[in-house]
Amino acid sequence: MAAHTALAGQLGVSEELLDALYHIDQHRHLFTEREQIALHYAEIVTTSAQDVNEDLWDALQTCFDDGEIVELTTVIGLFNFFNRFADALQIDPPPKSRLKDRDNGKQ
Repeated sequence: MAAHTALAGQLGVSEELLDALYHIDQHRHLFTEREQIALHYAEIVTTSAQDVNEDLWDALQTCFDDGEIVELTTVIGLFNFFNRFADALQIDPPPKSRLKDRDNGKQ
């Protein structure tokens, strides 16, 4: 998650929201019920996917249709892959100046 939160910060996501992602229980007020369920699901899939139980599945189905659950699971899996890939190869996110250059059409 570190690479993605660093990149999110470089792209303008507030420090408060980034901190909240690391301490979700302390910052529940910043997230809708739907977001809280998605974040909880992401945490379970990331740490112990076999622990996705009937209660969590029921909570997901109250806020998401089947296609959205598949999409959410795909995104969670991809970002887990990206994080592990970057960690294994010790890849750091690009510096903020490179992101600005990219956004201004410079390579």
